[in-house]
Order: sequence, then C-alpha cells, then structure tokens
Amino acid sequence: MPKTPHKEKLLAAIDNPKCKKDVPILTEAQKAYNEWISKMNALTSTGKQKVLDMTNTLNKYKDFLEVELIAKNGSEFIKRQKGQLKLDGSVLEEFLVHLIDPAILPGLPAFDFETGAQTAFMSLSFSPRSIAELKDKPTVILKDKDQDFAIGKTIHYKFSPNHKFPESKTTQGSLFLAVLAVECKVNLDKTMFQECAGTAARLKQGCPISRYYTLVEYLDMQPEDCRLTDIDNVFLLRHVKRLPFEKRSVYKEIQDQHKDFPIDGEIIYVFVEKIQEFVNAIWYDPDEALKRGSFV
Repeated sequence: MPKTPHKEKLLAAIDNPKCKKDVPILTEAQKAYNEWISKMNALTSTGKQKVLDMTNTLNKYKDFLEVELIAKNGSEFIKRQKGQLKLDGSVLEEFLVHLIDPAILPGLPAFDFETGAQTAFMSLSFSPRSIAELKDKPTVILKDKDQDFAIGKTIHYKFSPNHKFPESKTTQGSLFLAVLAVECKVNLDKTMFQECAGTAARLKQGCPISRYYTLVEYLDMQPEDCRLTDIDNVFLLRHVKRLPFEKRSVYKEIQDQHKDFPIDGEIIYVFVEKIQEFVNAIWYDPDEALKRGSFV
C-alpha cells in the first residue's frame, strides 16, 4: 500500500469525473501538499521540537486545504463527500509516516521494517473439508484488515503435510504482522469507537503484544474508558467536539474552530512517546520470569 495515502487521494479526486468542478482547487491543494512535504523534509530540529515543528506545518496545510479551499470554495459535492473521498482524513495518515524518523525516535531497528497504511494480519485458520483432506494441500483462511497506519513486518509462510514441502501439497503466502496499529478519525462517534474496539481485539488475537491507538480530531460522543476495550488509548488531537449539524457547512464556523482548536503538538508528542516506549521495550522474555517472580 502507498506510503503517500493523501497524495493518492488528491490524485484520485482530480481524476474523478464527479469532482470536475473542483479540479482547480484540487490542483491548488496538490501544490500546497508538495510545499507541505518539502517543509517537513527540510526541518533540521530533533526530538520533541521536531514533532512540534511538524505539527505546525500540518496545521497550516490542513487549514488551507479544509478551510480555505474546500469549505470556502469547494462545490457542494466535495463538501459533502470529502470524508468518502478521504481528502481530510488521509492527511493525518501520511503525517504519521514522517514521525517514524531517527531524529524523533532514537533506537529504531536497523532492519527494513514497514510503516504506513497496511493490510494487517488478524487471524489464520485451517479448513479441511474432511479427515481425508489432512493428507492434501492445506486450506488456509487468512483474515486481515486495512489499517490507516501500522508498524510491522511482512511474514512469509508455508504449510504442508509433507516435511519436504512438495509444490502440489504446499500452501504458501504472506501476511503483514502489525505490532502497532493506528486508526485515524476526523470525527469519532459511538459506532466508530465500537468498531475500533472490535478491530483492536482481533488484532491482538493474532499478535497479543501489539498496540492499538486511535487518533481523533473531533469528538462526536461521550468519552469512554478505553481500558474496558483492547484499544490502548484514544488521543483527542484538537481538544474539541464536532461542530453541531447546522454549523458544519458554515465557512466562518469551520474557520474559527480550526483557529481556536489546532491539532495539539503536545498530544502528538505524547503519542510519539508511546511509540518510543514500545520500541525500547522487551515485549516478552520468559527466561526472566523467575527473576520477576511472575509470568508477565
């Protein structure tokens, strides 16, 4: 999957016949996108300061795209469908890719691990139709799900009833093992929260040591204790609830909310610290159980 999800959504919208009226503003957005990426890549700061600097560029780009282009000058179609087109939500997805940087996260592994939007492994099972089929090529059922952002590695597998793995009796394939996954939401309501909780539970069935976070711009529900779920935390990036229905298409209301409640670089950094803790941790070492005095 592309590591530039927002760029891909912009290009798809430009090519979408339904967005014909909006091609001028989408072309302008494409230029602004290139400037945003260039500014992030040119930053020389490190650690927390780089996260804050990056968040500043993120806010400027999102303000221009979502307020000055779409809210102010966009057609009714693009205003209504920007969520479906993922023009706003994909910005944060692409931003997260740039956070996985040695200048921000010291101690990143030296091998070629994978980040960005991924189709992550949930579960693997076998489905022979009868006992007689146990001697044949295994039927493997792999369950996975798209994640807005993940850190992990592609794992390759082979299964066969024959230890020599002859081609006629061997099933092989690949899966992406996400050890950390993130769902990015422009708005989070109760139904979406429950969906995230279900995804987190399934992800951790396949990889119990994994972490699952949700990053939210605008809250559209009463906050809940996510410790009652398999979600590790929900980060509220703008500290604000979604605009009431009657104000959601009003340019001045959108402009004021963006101005008064920008994405908080401090919250982004708290999330980065969680990644750092996870990168530095020994996830599980059974050989240390006797020293610890416990299994975990």
